[in-house]
Amino acid sequence: MQKILSVVGARPNFMKIAPIHKEFTNHPEIKHLICHTGQHYDKKMSEIFFTDLELPKPDFYLGVGSGTHAEQTAGIMIKFEKVLEKENPDLIIVVGDVNSTIACSLTAAKMGIKIAHIEAGLRSFDNTMPEEINRILTDRISDYLFVSEKAGLRNLKHEGADEKKIFFVGNTMIDSLVNYLPKAENSQIFEKLKLHENYILITLHRPANVDSDIFISQLYKTLSVLSKHRKIVFPIHPRTRKNLELHSNNDEISERVIFTEPLGYIDFLALTKNAELIITDSGGIQEESTFLGVQCITVRDNTERPSTVEIGTNQLIGTNMEKVESAAIEVLGGKKKTGSIPELWDGSTAKRIVKILTN
Repeated sequence: MQKILSVVGARPNFMKIAPIHKEFTNHPEIKHLICHTGQHYDKKMSEIFFTDLELPKPDFYLGVGSGTHAEQTAGIMIKFEKVLEKENPDLIIVVGDVNSTIACSLTAAKMGIKIAHIEAGLRSFDNTMPEEINRILTDRISDYLFVSEKAGLRNLKHEGADEKKIFFVGNTMIDSLVNYLPKAENSQIFEKLKLHENYILITLHRPANVDSDIFISQLYKTLSVLSKHRKIVFPIHPRTRKNLELHSNNDEISERVIFTEPLGYIDFLALTKNAELIITDSGGIQEESTFLGVQCITVRDNTERPSTVEIGTNQLIGTNMEKVESAAIEVLGGKKKTGSIPELWDGSTAKRIVKILTN
């Protein structure tokens, strides 16, 4: 029997591994284990996603928690090494670009254990982003490079990756979305938030944005202006909440801005599907909005998911909130971007990945 160990650490990882785990249940010759590093560790950031995505309780929970990049990466490596020594898997699967991804990949590579990287080849070409360093290094030491969009193929080829390692398979995050859309139709989130009209959905969490006093000040103004046009739903990341509270000016925040705690996958998917406009700095939400045909404004200077801009409904506006505000008002006024769905974003990516691994 072949033993495969998948690593999850942060919310986006759960959505990408859930369809893989489900597909492995059709293969009795595979023993599939899940290791949760605990990079996202509170109930709203982690546990509810396991429930929503019908993932089993992790076989291993490392409980690494927060810390600097060095502390978190080192803590994961030390604890993950013990898991690998105990289980000696044939292969580990890592996803995305978080610290858990590079930490577990480095540990496995030095122990001679094969690595499969889901979402390989994505590049922002911005080395000031910690995620970019994680992506590049993980791809360099992985044995299987599973690519979600054609830009990934170009990037890996340009970097000289062995073509025998590269597989264009599509996007497992879209597998989860397709699978759980019917469940999202029955979400009670709209009743809970008393939301029965068009709205803007906002998520902002990247340190480069929310740790900036100037950005937070601009954000207050943007919320005030846009709330005059539509209600705003803002599920707020703990980091963002902390920084908003440090610069609190409650007089500027309209009652038409609905702040919520981080939401589970099903409730957030319902809000994503039905939003008139999404304003975000998240990578995954760029993809989900493109698949759903929802207007999206990305508050970043670059994106590692260019297909969402080139053929999807995403606009890459930058981090100047005045420009974000102007672009948002144009969308609300009817200037909408038409888009299409990238190739192989069809809900069957996990099947393709598992077929390659089992063969």
